[in-house]
Amino acid sequence: MALVTPVRTGTATTAYRPYPQPQPAQRAGPNVTDDYERWYTEPAPGNRMVLSLRSTIHPEIGWALDRLHRLCTNDLFILKSLPGLTDALFEWPEWYVREGYLESEKHSFFSLSAEADRKRRHAIESLFVLRNSATNEPNALELAEYRRTQPLIFGALTNLDPDSDANAEFILNITELLQAISFHITLPHPNSAENGPLRTLLHIAGRSSNRTLIISALAVLAQLFAHQSNVSRIQAVSPALDASMRYLPLFVDKPLVEASLNYLYAHLSHPPMAKAFLLHPSMPGTLRVLVSLLLVEQVEEEVSVDITGQVRTVSANATFVTPDHDLTSEEMERLLPIPEPTRCYEWMKTMFVAEPDGELTQVDFWNLYKDAFTPHVEHFPVLVASDVIKNVNVVFPQAQAMVLPGPPQRFVVRGVCRRKETEASQRFKCQWDKSQCSASPSSAGELCEHLIEHVNDLESSYPSCLWSTCAAARMPKSYLRRHVLTHIPSSQPPARHPSQDDSLTVAVEDNYPLANPTTRPPPPPRSTSVKFPRPIVDPPSSSLTALLIIRILFHTSFVVTDLAPRPDGERFGFPGVVEEDDGEIISEDYVGEVEGERKGRRAFVGVRRLMEGVRMKDEALASWVAEMVDAGFDGLLQ
Repeated sequence: MALVTPVRTGTATTAYRPYPQPQPAQRAGPNVTDDYERWYTEPAPGNRMVLSLRSTIHPEIGWALDRLHRLCTNDLFILKSLPGLTDALFEWPEWYVREGYLESEKHSFFSLSAEADRKRRHAIESLFVLRNSATNEPNALELAEYRRTQPLIFGALTNLDPDSDANAEFILNITELLQAISFHITLPHPNSAENGPLRTLLHIAGRSSNRTLIISALAVLAQLFAHQSNVSRIQAVSPALDASMRYLPLFVDKPLVEASLNYLYAHLSHPPMAKAFLLHPSMPGTLRVLVSLLLVEQVEEEVSVDITGQVRTVSANATFVTPDHDLTSEEMERLLPIPEPTRCYEWMKTMFVAEPDGELTQVDFWNLYKDAFTPHVEHFPVLVASDVIKNVNVVFPQAQAMVLPGPPQRFVVRGVCRRKETEASQRFKCQWDKSQCSASPSSAGELCEHLIEHVNDLESSYPSCLWSTCAAARMPKSYLRRHVLTHIPSSQPPARHPSQDDSLTVAVEDNYPLANPTTRPPPPPRSTSVKFPRPIVDPPSSSLTALLIIRILFHTSFVVTDLAPRPDGERFGFPGVVEEDDGEIISEDYVGEVEGERKGRRAFVGVRRLMEGVRMKDEALASWVAEMVDAGFDGLLQ
């Protein structure tokens, strides 16, 4: 097939694809969706939403509240940016608190009329917008300083029945709004004519069956009591305190547990309330629940650490050392009468053998000679150390005394070593006369003949066995001759058990073979690992709050309380050693504090074993737990 070459002509036809022509940019049109219409969000007095809220037309009010529901969740939504919006939002909630709630409570078993239900929904939705707006800090500051906020909240919590289902949603929004601005709220004095929200909040926390209201009430109370100006309103006996202890064991309900913990912390942060709580009947159980919460919420991993030491294997036949030969009584009796230096020569032949690689220090060599013959020096003279060392070459020509260069220098005798006891001599060593006999026959037959001689030498005709620690009763000599045969070991070493290995596992630093195999230390395991739990992450906020509560109770229980020094006339009022008066009266408060501390210590002793299982990743928190565990031991003495 022939290729056709394109030919350029004067026409517009071409074989190449033309470049696309740039299109003019399309101007973005306005977003005409209802949520983004600029004309109703402009900060102007004639804003449509504000005008709609103040109108009496229910569809317009519903439209405005629907728009505000979407806007109030945005952090950029500021109430004061729309003039008149805050005033408009307060109108319907104030109407409900003033008169609207009466009709709702009157029709608790029947539905409201359509008109009344619309007004009630407007009030709840307006309050919902205020509550959501208060989550933004600028709006919270504005509402806290707004003159109509506190009267609305106090009036709602005073007039409305918290046990009515019709008021539940409204009261929930009111309490959450109060929580958002609680930093600016000071509770009125009990003797004040102004009705405060405290009584209703305590009633909700202690008596309500609505879980959401309970959580909200406990959260509000915790924040209110966190301010120093409201501390005086805390009471030692409180429905909220009982409720927080009652709901605390519900670990699966995290929001309710956290609300209970926050209230407990706010309540017990006041020292008088903490001291009074130690006398509460539920205090030990509450402390146990708090520790159990720490155990439930801690996240751990199992860590395995290999602690196997360095080991080596040795032959089972090489685990004992043949002991060095010592002079027997027969050998000593033979050597003593021999004159020197012949006795020295015979002593060396008895105690040493030639060994080219053997080595012995000159001091050890001399000490062996001195210890053997010095006790008898009065009747049998001994050689001096230099003569003893020189005589080594006479007995062992290949051996020589030398000085090895140091530092330090070593004076040795090379070419000899100690004579070893034979295995047979150890096995057939005589233990007659309670192991005092030093005879070492070389076979079982020789030992038998030797024992028969011992039996025949006994003067008594009805003797007892004198073998080592034998406890056999007295018997005639004819029976004793047969009895001693039971002490003669077999000519063959005992057979190894089939389960015994040919090698032994020993530590690298252990010296083998041993002179006494029974003293061999237990060998390290071939493979050993220690497993222990370790926290992976820091505890959650609920555990930290629980730990702070436990810490408060700990310091309150283990504080040292003594009577304050009293003025003494004889010492010009200076505190010091004051003589006790027989008629001295100790205050009941002091007695109660001492009793509370005693009960607190007993409670910490009771949870000591539980707290031993609490582990914290943070070192400071772990030191807190360790301190409280140690105090649990010390509390046993209280």
